Amino acid sequence: MTKRSYGDGGIDQRGENSFRLRYRIGKQRYSVTFQGTLKEAKTRLRELLKSGDDGQHVEPSRMTLADWCEHWLSIGCPGRRKKRVGGNSLVRYAQILRMHIVPAIGTKRLQHLHATDIDRLYEGLEAKLAQQTQHQVHTVLGACLNAAVRKGLLAVNPINRAEKIPSPGESDHGQVLDSEQLNTLLQDFKGSALYPIVAVAVNTGARRNEILGLQWRDLDPVAKTLRIERSVEESKGQRRMKGPKREKHKRTIQIDDVLVRLLLSIKEQHLRLVAGVPSEADVDLSLIKLPEGALMFPSPYGDLTVPRRSNTLTRCFEERARKRFPGLRFHDLRGSHETALLDAGVPVHVVADRCGHDPAVLLRSYAKRTKKADTRAAAVISNLSKAILE
Repeated sequence: MTKRSYGDGGIDQRGENSFRLRYRIGKQRYSVTFQGTLKEAKTRLRELLKSGDDGQHVEPSRMTLADWCEHWLSIGCPGRRKKRVGGNSLVRYAQILRMHIVPAIGTKRLQHLHATDIDRLYEGLEAKLAQQTQHQVHTVLGACLNAAVRKGLLAVNPINRAEKIPSPGESDHGQVLDSEQLNTLLQDFKGSALYPIVAVAVNTGARRNEILGLQWRDLDPVAKTLRIERSVEESKGQRRMKGPKREKHKRTIQIDDVLVRLLLSIKEQHLRLVAGVPSEADVDLSLIKLPEGALMFPSPYGDLTVPRRSNTLTRCFEERARKRFPGLRFHDLRGSHETALLDAGVPVHVVADRCGHDPAVLLRSYAKRTKKADTRAAAVISNLSKAILE
């Protein structure tokens, strides 16, 4: 037991990384279970005491699931690493919690929430939601309740005892275009404002919002490389730059001469725009400076530092691309790039590094996108069999 002075509460260790926090607000005594390190337990105890001083204390036994959901949303839905989620994720979490979870079981006291309540929630969603959305509800609720366990409001997460967990179902891995189809697609976009964006997607496998976040300082035309280290995030109509979700998403990739020339031609257009000189004028563009943070593919409305709207890009791409390739998504260009490299025998770890992907996830997706690898394997076995039989 950790001894404290009167009014500071106390901490009793109950097991490995399990503590009982004792504290007093006014004349009322409280006791809650906390999972974590001793340092984290001390921090949580200070938070509880401060909430009493500020008049914001809610007795743990009286807090409802709805109360906790709103609190978790207000602090950015931190996970195990205690980091806020991105803006789009926060909007989606709020939507799931407020539309599907709180109306069904939000009035339950948090500490009285039982696995059977969660079973009934999932059972009620089966007829209302798609399989993948049901799994999203499970994932968000699990993260929300895990945060309550870390805060000491729950001893264990009741979701771990639920009888039937919604399956994510089969993911849509989209279409895969072969090299001939990709060339046809590029020809269809030639002359349009989206052509250089589509060319970068086809040749690099970068994500849509990573491409929209590219700045001119990310291009090294001598080394023939592009640096991917940020992406555009759009939430509630607001666009901003954010760093990668994972460190492996930050990468430098090799590009070919054709793409380098295309990008330099776009940069020349931007330099002439800043200088206010027409395309036919013979001027020394090395004397022109682009604004700090100038984007390769900015909003078409003048300011070179304002990112393009990602949803508008997707809609314009699909309108043109689907005339020849029905159902094609912009994200399918990434899968087509990865598949082409893997089909060509490029090692998995090289493709994963280039595209900012987890190798295991990449392999699972690849296995469902193509039959070429299996055909090649069958050919190898056939040759071995012939050699043995002959």
